[in-house]
Amino acid sequence: MANREKIALGEYYHIYNRGVDKRLVTKDGKDVERFMQSLEFFNSKNPVISLREIISNENNKNIKSKDPLVEIICYCLNPNHYHLLLKEIHEGGISEFMKRLGGVYTWYFNNKHKRSGALFQGRFKSVHIKSNEQLLHTSVYVGLNYKVHNISGSTAGRVRSSWDEYAEKTSSNICTKEVILEQFKSIKDYKDFAESSLKEILKAKINKKGEEMIIGKHFF
Repeated sequence: MANREKIALGEYYHIYNRGVDKRLVTKDGKDVERFMQSLEFFNSKNPVISLREIISNENNKNIKSKDPLVEIICYCLNPNHYHLLLKEIHEGGISEFMKRLGGVYTWYFNNKHKRSGALFQGRFKSVHIKSNEQLLHTSVYVGLNYKVHNISGSTAGRVRSSWDEYAEKTSSNICTKEVILEQFKSIKDYKDFAESSLKEILKAKINKKGEEMIIGKHFF
């Protein structure tokens, strides 16, 4: 079972979940973009409205900047699961954000693909980040999770990761990157750290030990 301790204001958490029976949670590029739009637009204390309405309404283009529920530090959407590194900035913010994200995306996916029932494997899982060292390594584990799982080929086209934001390869600006990048002299220094950390993560995965350093006992 995942850690069920109360999520605390001002603390960082590694949040993750996967599809029921490890099934795909995205089947094509449109699914990927809808998940990413949901990740961006539903991070707001504003009342939930239709994602379609938000996208089509020019007046709501910047809704993400209006009183967000959480700070998104890193993310990775893989074809059958996701990882997020979040900071709780409003009481109950992570729980509310994940409820919106999971509920709206599941409705969209089921409606599009003519299915019913749960899409994700129960409630989201959470691991409390208890040290700065864990925060830094978790940022690598989450941002480069597709490399942890060696996702390549055509499947890699359905991966979306915050790594491109950190590496300045995209104009996307979903993440609050300062807490990570301000600890390094340059982006290159962070990249060097990430490369070293990834090697240790892969070694721990191969040896099936040391996993607690990154995500506790909930490794997938």
